[in-house]
Amino acid sequence: MSGAPNLPRLYELIELESVDSAFDEAVRRAKRGAEEGTLVWARVQAAGHGRLGQPWHSQRGDLHCALVLRPEYPREIALQLNYVAAVSAGVALAALVSPMISLHYRWPNDILLSGAKAAGLLLNTSAGEEPEWLVLGLAVNVGSYPRTRDYWATSVHAVEGSSEITEIQVLEGYARSFLSWINRWANEGFEPVRKAWLQRRDPSTPQVELRLASETVRGRFVDIDERGDVVVDPPEGGRRKIGLVEFYGLPPAATQ
Repeated sequence: MSGAPNLPRLYELIELESVDSAFDEAVRRAKRGAEEGTLVWARVQAAGHGRLGQPWHSQRGDLHCALVLRPEYPREIALQLNYVAAVSAGVALAALVSPMISLHYRWPNDILLSGAKAAGLLLNTSAGEEPEWLVLGLAVNVGSYPRTRDYWATSVHAVEGSSEITEIQVLEGYARSFLSWINRWANEGFEPVRKAWLQRRDPSTPQVELRLASETVRGRFVDIDERGDVVVDPPEGGRRKIGLVEFYGLPPAATQ
């Protein structure tokens, strides 16, 4: 499959041959007033990055995209869209890969295929208690993946054993699935999304390690609460909740 993706009309696709980062470009456009549904898709990224500026392995044929949203919700509610994006991407990938390939989520922004990281999410918002914009980034290792000692990684092609699935198919599936899940979230609240995420939570990691900007939190995974915070029992005692503001390094809304 080649050419332009076939997306629902609610999206305005911005297709770029090359850019520093699809996510950063979407943030720039959001700040300039880009409408909700603006979807930035880059064939090549020169400076792709993950959370907290960590470099992200990027190659032609992988998926690098970011979506501009303008949610009319308090930020603590709007941040639940991180889970909407994760579940949507998971549904899209599950529909493309072989049924025997396991697909799981790792809190809050990793998608695993056959136990290894194949996709990651990014999130940023504007200032304020009710943000004017929110950007969701998605990167999927379709044809390539990094060889790193920091974590196990893989690609769609590696787990499939073939190169038939394309980044366009993944983008199309994600775009359709996202519309379905964001509508369900808006109509039914966070609980259906939370349940869908928990059903595919990575069962191989009962112990979690969360690398935040100022500390690393380790402990036993307990739950995702009704807001979307992860509940962790550290070995030293004292149950903790870690939210997406801390995880993504976003300043508190009141002081942004």
